[in-house]
Amino acid sequence: MKGRIILEIKLIDLKRQYDSIKDEILGSVSKVLESGSYILGPNVSSFEQEFAEYIGTRHAVGVANGTDALVMSLKALGIGPGDEVITSPFTFFASAECISQVGAKPVFADVCLDTYNIDPKEIEKKITDRTKAIIPVHIFGNPCNMDEIKDIAKRHNLYVIEDACQAVGAEYKGRKIGTFGDIACFSFFPTKNLGCYGDGGIVITNDKEIADRIKLLRMHGSPKKYYHDMIGFNSRLDEIQAAILRVKLKFIDQWNQMRIERAKWYDELLGNIVKTPKKEKDAKHVYHLYSVVTEKRDFLKEELEKRNIGCGIYYPLPLHLQNVYKDLGYNKGDFPNAEYLSENILSIPMFPELTDEELVYVAEAIKEILK
Repeated sequence: MKGRIILEIKLIDLKRQYDSIKDEILGSVSKVLESGSYILGPNVSSFEQEFAEYIGTRHAVGVANGTDALVMSLKALGIGPGDEVITSPFTFFASAECISQVGAKPVFADVCLDTYNIDPKEIEKKITDRTKAIIPVHIFGNPCNMDEIKDIAKRHNLYVIEDACQAVGAEYKGRKIGTFGDIACFSFFPTKNLGCYGDGGIVITNDKEIADRIKLLRMHGSPKKYYHDMIGFNSRLDEIQAAILRVKLKFIDQWNQMRIERAKWYDELLGNIVKTPKKEKDAKHVYHLYSVVTEKRDFLKEELEKRNIGCGIYYPLPLHLQNVYKDLGYNKGDFPNAEYLSENILSIPMFPELTDEELVYVAEAIKEILK
């Protein structure tokens, strides 16, 4: 470490990526501005088609953000008051919030300590006669065990809505994540592997009726202007953001591969120091975040920040212990794996443009701090 000065390494450095495609981005945005077509224009329809082809599904409907994608997916399936939906307690709040938004009850199932993903064996224990769907979350870009989840869903006649908001380009047994469920939802929040420069999201499905309902829901339930068939939302992917995403979609596999290569370096350099993330069997993990586990997490975080090395806690409090869900009756200890991860997990710098020198610098700092 001595003699090497790196002023700052961000957890995620968005500007480096922008600089690499700046001219093409500015050109695409300029064309939109000059066109005068700003809402559900040709870029949205083209991106929907291109994204569907990339994932390998028949239909894609652009919406305002990943949370709306989840909410509208539940509504499109007719899920509401009196229903239960099973999901992970170790995820971003939206994965459960969407269930509450439609009046249904979130039911949590614990996660696996090594992959951080929902445990299929725990899902089965939570099924009741009110259960209508499972929302597996491909956390940090790591695909869930979709064979077991699909088998459970089939045996119990349940819908599967894939929360793929962190997992664009990830694969399970050679198929893109998003092609296993009845519906899948993606977020294009700026920090995602495929991020726009604002908010954005998309719903994908092979079912035309579901896709048509999502199209109605995103436009106030309106099949044509000023005529409304259902209560919907104002939730559309912006034309400018779609133009940006069309540019970036061309690079997503390259960027994901760069993440995978950097994760391999971290695995090798840190495997004996901290618990490194493990991918599901037969899965292609795309490392939206690279998150390690150590019982010295808080000390490590403090020391990394002193060295201007970006890091973050995803997520510091599992969903079953959030104040808003006290009425569900969960207590500390109900989901020990999720709780352990929340108390001991730390994300360290991970983005495609992270240099070899920076990566080694981060790893050596972690070794020095925890030695």
